[in-house]
Amino acid sequence: MHWLWVIIVGLVVGLLAKAIMPGKDPGGFIITALLGIAGSFISTYVGEQLGWWPATGFMHFLGSILGAVVLLLIYHFAFNRNRTA
Repeated sequence: MHWLWVIIVGLVVGLLAKAIMPGKDPGGFIITALLGIAGSFISTYVGEQLGWWPATGFMHFLGSILGAVVLLLIYHFAFNRNRTA
């Protein structure tokens, strides 16, 4: 049940990460939501393993947002088609 909440929170986190990092991204809503879920999974696993935060709580939520923003930044720089070489 814990991981189901990670997925649900990941969807919300993906939207919040997109709001924090506005602008034209190469992906749409689905990519943003998937990056939010992935950021939440990574943040949950790493944060819990290192003892940074418990399985639930506000710090866990902030960590999920940070993970999603980092993944969105990586995705943006990796797949931005408007780069000049």
